[in-house]
Amino acid sequence: MKHIKNILAVIGLVVVIGSLVFAIQADSAPKEETKQEVVDKNVSDGYQISAIEIPKDLNFAGEPVPFEDPEIMERVDREFLVNTYWQSNALLLMKRANKYFPIIEPILAKNGVPDDFKYLAVAESALIDVASPKGAAGMWHFMRATGKEYGLEVNANVDERYHIRKSTQAACDYIKKWKNRFGSWTLTAAAYNAGPAGIQKYMNIQKVDDYYDLLLGQETGRYVFRILALKEILSNPDEYGFDVEKGDFYKAVPTFTVEIDEPVASWADFAKEYEINYKILKRHNPWLREPHLNNSSRKKYVIEIPNKGYYRSTGESK
Repeated sequence: MKHIKNILAVIGLVVVIGSLVFAIQADSAPKEETKQEVVDKNVSDGYQISAIEIPKDLNFAGEPVPFEDPEIMERVDREFLVNTYWQSNALLLMKRANKYFPIIEPILAKNGVPDDFKYLAVAESALIDVASPKGAAGMWHFMRATGKEYGLEVNANVDERYHIRKSTQAACDYIKKWKNRFGSWTLTAAAYNAGPAGIQKYMNIQKVDDYYDLLLGQETGRYVFRILALKEILSNPDEYGFDVEKGDFYKAVPTFTVEIDEPVASWADFAKEYEINYKILKRHNPWLREPHLNNSSRKKYVIEIPNKGYYRSTGESK
């Protein structure tokens, strides 16, 4: 009996100690925050969702936005809010712009096309060499027929819509042609999206010749406003809450060029000659569309090759 009493005493002691430990843990455990407490904490930490102050001198290629029209102001505000608070996308665009704008800018300048048109490329493709569901391809989103019309080679082997330098030149030729027709950089930008015939049709029906006076479809109706927002956010990221250091941006890989004027049976074998692989060769020459090049006409092509040892030095496998 005495032995049983001792066992019960030990059990009682364990229960008491366990209760004390549980009580201490309960007091020290973090309490679930209420919704208001979370909001207050975010505000105290400096994170707030707020309205955005729109620059008073907002313009596209020097052509001012008519802010006296409240409907125009709302449309501008919508694009600033959407593109500012979609932070991940805006940050990616900033990073890519640092890599590709230095290629695009001098070509625009050489052709007398306003620098603001580089943001049109951002709006079109997010600076990614992709094809749209309608078949537009490359950073400037040329349709196949339009690309050919403006001097780009487009076939099974080669698609220069994906050639950033050549497609930017083609875009300049397109933009200048239709600026001469419409007389306005803003209308020309809208025509890039909707097509010149589409914009002309809207102008004829509605009897106006200003982009901001036109009633357009959803996509083209937002198009220039989105470009305006992208221009301001990417040009002044700190003013819109983005804390981006110089080292955060993507950078162009240093390259040299090789000229070829004959068929290439295997781009993979060609790549190995320069101590890279097929993937890396395609990364620098996305306009090469197949693993080989027919080139029966012996046309001269310029191939970009990363500087020797670059990918080894950055840790990327050959």
